[in-house]
Amino acid sequence: MAWLYPFIAGLFEIGWAIGLKYTQGFTRLVPTVLTLASMAVSLGLLGLALKSLPVGTAYAVWTGIGTVGTALLGIVLLGEPATALRLACIGLIVAGIVGLKLVA
Repeated sequence: MAWLYPFIAGLFEIGWAIGLKYTQGFTRLVPTVLTLASMAVSLGLLGLALKSLPVGTAYAVWTGIGTVGTALLGIVLLGEPATALRLACIGLIVAGIVGLKLVA
């Protein structure tokens, strides 16, 4: 169950990272409220995960999921480039997340 927390927290991190783009500098109310709510849920779930997981591992998994998801959604939603090197680097982050999960 402890591993579910950083995973879901990472999904909410993706939500607030992408949400920041849509707030347009915190000038749009609904995206701003949703972004702030995603931030709170993400940090709250990370805090729960840290009750039983090592801080370095949980934090790396949380940020890794957020990084990979945000990069992929940037490609899909925002038209960011999907070069081979960029995708390979995303793959390395995924490998790191899996590796940390296996050794923790």
